[in-house]
Amino acid sequence: MPSRKTTVCWISSARYSRPLEASAARKWQLVAQLRQYELRVIGFATSLRPRRFQENACFYLLPQPAFAALRYLTFLVLTPPLLLAVVGRHDVSILVAQSPFEGAIGAFVKTLARLGGRRLRLIIENHNNFEEDLFLQRRIPMQGLFRWLMMAAARFAFRHADALRVISTSTAERARHYAPSVPQARFMTFSDSAVFRATERRAPLAAAQDIVYAGVLIPRKGLHHLLNAFAQLEQPQARLYLVGGAENSDYARALQEQASRLGICDRVRFVGAVSQRQLAERLAAARVMVLPSLSEGLGRVVVEAMLVGTPVIGACVGGIPDMIRHGENGLLVKPGDESALAAALDQIFATDPTEMGANARRFAQDFFTPEKYVAGYRQLFELSMR
Repeated sequence: MPSRKTTVCWISSARYSRPLEASAARKWQLVAQLRQYELRVIGFATSLRPRRFQENACFYLLPQPAFAALRYLTFLVLTPPLLLAVVGRHDVSILVAQSPFEGAIGAFVKTLARLGGRRLRLIIENHNNFEEDLFLQRRIPMQGLFRWLMMAAARFAFRHADALRVISTSTAERARHYAPSVPQARFMTFSDSAVFRATERRAPLAAAQDIVYAGVLIPRKGLHHLLNAFAQLEQPQARLYLVGGAENSDYARALQEQASRLGICDRVRFVGAVSQRQLAERLAAARVMVLPSLSEGLGRVVVEAMLVGTPVIGACVGGIPDMIRHGENGLLVKPGDESALAAALDQIFATDPTEMGANARRFAQDFFTPEKYVAGYRQLFELSMR
């Protein structure tokens, strides 16, 4: 007789389409390799229409309002009763909250379940500097009150955690500060690495002239510093491609105005959001990828760039130094230091980066593999059940 599966439910504010977008589909296909676990996911739909469907996991998707404040309210109001229903109907044993704030809802449901004689395990994932990152992304009304509420929720979540998932040295340290005795499993966020591994460079690295940034356009990513540094680069053939969605539209407009003031409009391209395959091709055509973040949990795009043999210039914050070995597979600069960033760009163009690119690819091929990702969740679930 087959053994009974353990049911795991993710609590996430991530957005999912039906059918799943290709990269998300591959992620959940990987996690579903853990055959002894039944997977359920609470998240957001891509529209105001709620959805429920099965695709390697069972997805319960909340309606997604257009405005961020309404999304927070929708998540706060609808997730607890939905989670309670899923827990009760499907005998959930493990909750996985994809941030400490979602973890507060998990902790609340765990407490209610305990009153009813049920034991739930709570895993909290820490992917970033949750104390500051939101305030570096957009302007928040009543910031002081909002910060107090956020941190109260995070502390409540950590007090009820049974295991923690971290992705870098910095996120591990922050999680340990709030929950020093809770066991941790450390592994990188999912990357659709097969796409990047399979992408070949169409021209030698030394002949490339493109500089690429990949990520959303928000103040936390430090793109205003990158534009100022790029304006100092005396390489008329160089082009800067900013690849990613304008999550903060005011900031995106300010970047375009800044490029105009600096006289570099003809050399800066705002590409917008692209598929993983398009991103891989763009990175494979670059001489260097730049991640000038002011705060960063890890920065998986560093690994993705390295997988196609492109070295990376990164700010020395968060988990970026876990991946970039200065002078070997990329260059590290102080966050916000435009002179240092300009000098790093000069160095990439003044020297042949071929060896640096080869080192980058070797490092990335070992740093993230699908096997390590699956093994990370296996370890995490086991830690939570001890």
